Amino acid sequence: MSEPRTHRLKRLKMRSMRRGIKEMDLILSAYADANLAQLDAAALDLYDQLLHENDQDLYQWVTGQASVPSPYGPMIAEISQTFQK
Repeated sequence: MSEPRTHRLKRLKMRSMRRGIKEMDLILSAYADANLAQLDAAALDLYDQLLHENDQDLYQWVTGQASVPSPYGPMIAEISQTFQK
C-alpha cells in the first residue's frame, strides 16, 4: 500500500524542518514550503532520498563549498535558489 500524496508531503515537510542543524532546517523548510506541492512522484522520491543525507554534506552542497553528487545536482541548485530569494 502506497502512502497518500498528502501524507507524503506532510512527512517530507516535517523532515525538512527537523534536521540536525538549524541552517538546514531553515534552508530545507523554505524549499519544501515553496516547491514540494508542485513536484512529481519522481522528484519527491529524489527529495526523500536527499533528506537521508548528512546535514553537513547538504549544507556544503547548498552553499557551494563542495561538489554535489550527480543525482542531486539540479535539485540542490533549486534549493540554493529558493533559499537565496
